[in-house]
Amino acid sequence: MLFQFSPLIEAGIQAGKYIPVFSNGVPIGMARDAVTGQFVGHAIAATVGNSPLSPLLTASQFITSVVQTYQMQRGFADVMKGLQSIQTSLGVLQGTTALIGVGTVAGVALTAINLHQTLKLRKEVEQMRLEVKNGFIDLKQALKDQGAEIRQIIEEISQDIKFEQHRIVLVRAYGLFIQAINRFRSAMQLQDASRRNAEIDGARGMLFEALADYTNPHLLEETSAAGQLRRLECAWIIEQGIIATYQVQNEMSAVSERISQLQDKVCKDAVGIINSCESHDELDFLFPEITRIYNHDLEVLNSWQNHIDWMRSRSDSVGAASPIGEGVSLPSSELKLLTSADFKNSDLITSQDTNLAPPEQLTYEDLAGKSHFYSLRDQLLFLFDSQLRRQSELYINQQAANAGYKTLVPSNLEQASDLAVANLYYYFKIRDESEDEGEEKLANNSQITQTETKNLAIEPSINYNLQANIFTKIK
Repeated sequence: MLFQFSPLIEAGIQAGKYIPVFSNGVPIGMARDAVTGQFVGHAIAATVGNSPLSPLLTASQFITSVVQTYQMQRGFADVMKGLQSIQTSLGVLQGTTALIGVGTVAGVALTAINLHQTLKLRKEVEQMRLEVKNGFIDLKQALKDQGAEIRQIIEEISQDIKFEQHRIVLVRAYGLFIQAINRFRSAMQLQDASRRNAEIDGARGMLFEALADYTNPHLLEETSAAGQLRRLECAWIIEQGIIATYQVQNEMSAVSERISQLQDKVCKDAVGIINSCESHDELDFLFPEITRIYNHDLEVLNSWQNHIDWMRSRSDSVGAASPIGEGVSLPSSELKLLTSADFKNSDLITSQDTNLAPPEQLTYEDLAGKSHFYSLRDQLLFLFDSQLRRQSELYINQQAANAGYKTLVPSNLEQASDLAVANLYYYFKIRDESEDEGEEKLANNSQITQTETKNLAIEPSINYNLQANIFTKIK
């Protein structure tokens, strides 16, 4: 993730007047005067790849609130914005479960609430054109332009007894979440530290109760991969609220640990969801959304943790007492600089034009034209499971050596795209085991044939000779 500052600060950085602040060699979106050390501002935007930062689940305000907590009201204001952001996201994501249901999901239903449509719905809720009631939105009204088939699916799911059982749990969980957030907001207004902390502790306990409902293993087992994604996304959102309660109490060690645990949980849960994906329709829904979470949301969580770790690295045992309670304290010199810094233009711009198809959607459509179901699923897994990719590279190398493909060596495979590695893996898998009846079935299911393997996408980074050698051998 690359941070962008205001033009004035950017010019100062280029001139050497200002310098970015780093945490363990990673920029954290702050800049300070090269001579005086005075903090001059937070980044106003960030990019991931070539796209503006636009997380689906995470609240970027929690990043900027870390250091501004030492400015009391400014830090609390950013926490408030973060709470509103996750509340909006939770309402929209839970609301769309009314179109997913519990069992098999119709492809047209998933299309109606794909990444692009979900971003549009979130915008509608943010601008108060749609209302969230008990954790659900009026999908018939929100998707009125989608046609009669969608309205029929919504009606059928609303009559499903098993979904109604799930819905009751979700309504309760959302109600607990809202009560906890309101209690948290009220606690932030209390001047007495002990009373404030007691109320925040109570709000955190309610958030943990809500979290238990969203992660109920018995309910998750009954849902499809798409349904699991929506439930677990809600859980990841609530985890952020829990982390925020520790942050305002200045329990930075707990914050750092829980952010790290949340990142690990997102990755682990994503792998489980991908492995449970059984159809093209589900993959069409999952691939762009999980890619957005990987590229944007995990980056926000990582930056949040970098901010926390910077705070912890700057602390010492003789620093000034924290203004908000016991915990990490900054040296008095740093604390003075932070409390006097002007961070009025510190909000990260994370808006995106929802009228345009998300880049993740366009990328997936391009990949889908060059690959097949099993390969695409592995490519998504590679994002979270580097060991799986290494195992695939090892298999390709072994099979290529047996077949006389001398250029498919580890050094070349390491430079190949996930698309190339996944396609090559299934090419060799089917080629070398095609005589086995079970593998012939796999070949039919995966829609790979000797003719289709001529169209395997090979990255230029492998080199032209490798590509020519493969295609010559296939012919």
